Amino acid sequence: MESFIPPRGTYKGGPDGFEYNEAHDHYICPKGEIIPFKKVFSDTQTETLKKEYRGSTYQCRDCAMKASCLGKTAKEKKFSVTYFRAEYDLNIERVNSLQGRNMKGQRQSTVEPVFGTPTKFMGLRKINTIGIAQANIVMHLSAMAYNLKTGLPDRQEYLKFRQKLTKSGAKALAFLFNKIRGFQNLINLYLSHPEYS
Repeated sequence: MESFIPPRGTYKGGPDGFEYNEAHDHYICPKGEIIPFKKVFSDTQTETLKKEYRGSTYQCRDCAMKASCLGKTAKEKKFSVTYFRAEYDLNIERVNSLQGRNMKGQRQSTVEPVFGTPTKFMGLRKINTIGIAQANIVMHLSAMAYNLKTGLPDRQEYLKFRQKLTKSGAKALAFLFNKIRGFQNLINLYLSHPEYS
């Protein structure tokens, strides 16, 4: 499958400024020193495979970039890279392509609002029910609420009429005058009948 997923989470590329040599599987530092591949290990925190690259102490001993490259305590350059780095690099290239940018725009306008609106604006941070059947009911109700809220024509609408009310001082005064006129008419009607006078 061709993926168009931004590299987040457990992905870890090589250090900035280091050039990767795929034929010999080693990195070349900005000063031209070779940082060779040492071993494959499983990261205990992320539970993913990684490749470790490590230089030797004498390579970095007299380097002018030692303080910025190694830090305060390290004596040699050591870093780890995601085991499937080549596949990640191809995926990143697809994400940054014209097709990937078009797919991102389409996803942002169609899929992401459907998940973002209930969680951000409608309070559906988590489902407080037990079982998939009840969670399914909650999701159906939230979908109905979303359709009522958005009222977009390409989605099934449960509410066909939405009255747009504007808040203004003129409208409030008109409402007040109508109430006063109604009371005046009621008083006039009351006084016009002979049995009440």
